[in-house]
Order: sequence, then structure tokens, then C-alpha cells
Amino acid sequence: MRARDVMTSPAITVTPAVPLKGVAALMVSHGFTALPVVDEDERLVGIVTEADLVRGRYLEDGGAVVADVMTSPAVAMDAAAPAEALARVMVDDRRRCVPIVDGSTVIGVVTRRDLVRVIARADTTVAAEVQRVLDMYGGGRKWTVTVHGGEAVIGTATTDEDTERVLVALADAVPGVLRARVLTGGRR
Repeated sequence: MRARDVMTSPAITVTPAVPLKGVAALMVSHGFTALPVVDEDERLVGIVTEADLVRGRYLEDGGAVVADVMTSPAVAMDAAAPAEALARVMVDDRRRCVPIVDGSTVIGVVTRRDLVRVIARADTTVAAEVQRVLDMYGGGRKWTVTVHGGEAVIGTATTDEDTERVLVALADAVPGVLRARVLTGGRR
């Protein structure tokens, strides 16, 4: 599973000149904990978090703007980044939100809540979605799918290496799949 599979897009962003009061209202109205900060050319220049707002409002100047309190540079990842890498950054660096970029343009965000939402998906729901994706790819039911603990096992009588790679890639793209493998004619 990749960042593109779980990100919220399009992302709501702010500029460095926005007053903290406006950012606070935006965060509250949307339930956000952080917002990417972009310059006039829409390039990522930082991130502003709830903690930044609290610090700016109560510990610094009450008339502060985003530029006064934002974290810069922001840690960002590309849409192809594995969910595991996002989780590691969030846990190890104590980040709640990671902007997803194409070059330096913000195309989405992944939050801790986005990752938790994937974990919460029932294996039966994930299996049904993987089965649907594979049926569309194969033009009918050619494979069986079971999911347990986020591991998708694709059963088939026979297959070649190229098809196996495609099946695993398609299954990996389904939110809730932590890893996928093909079980061919009883071999693991």
C-alpha cells in the first residue's frame, strides 16, 4: 500500500501570511491537526500544527501569522512512498501529518487517522475489494482471495512470474493490505 492509496486529496493548504486565528478556524472546522504551508508558487515551504498555533497564540505574539510559528522545512513524501515508511516517520518523528508531494507541489496529506482507518478495515471487506480488483483485471473470477491480519493470499492453480507480480501489485494497492502473496497449486 502506498501513500496515494490512503492520502486525502486535494490537500487544504495555507500560506505563510495567514493569521493564526484563521488557521485555527480552518483546522477546527475540518478536524485537522496540521496543514501544509505553501508559497505563492504552490511549493511546500513548511507545515503548521496545533502545537504551533497554541505556542503562537499563548506563548508568543497574539497577532502572529503562520510564518512566525510554522515548522520549516516540512517532511514530505512522494505518492509512491510505502505506508510503512509513512508510519515510521509519524511514530519516530512524532508527526501527525505528512504532506504528499509531486516534486514540491502538495497533492495530498496522510495523517495518523488515515493509517488507523486502514488498520480498522475488516479482513472480509479488504478481501472482497481485492477480489473485485483482480476480477476486473482478469475479466472474471480466475483467482481466490483470503485476507488474514492484513495479509492477502491469492490462490491460483498455475501462474507465471509476470502475472504473479501484477497480482501482488494490484492487491498491495488495496487499503488494508499490508502484504500480498500468491499461493500457486499449494506452493507458498
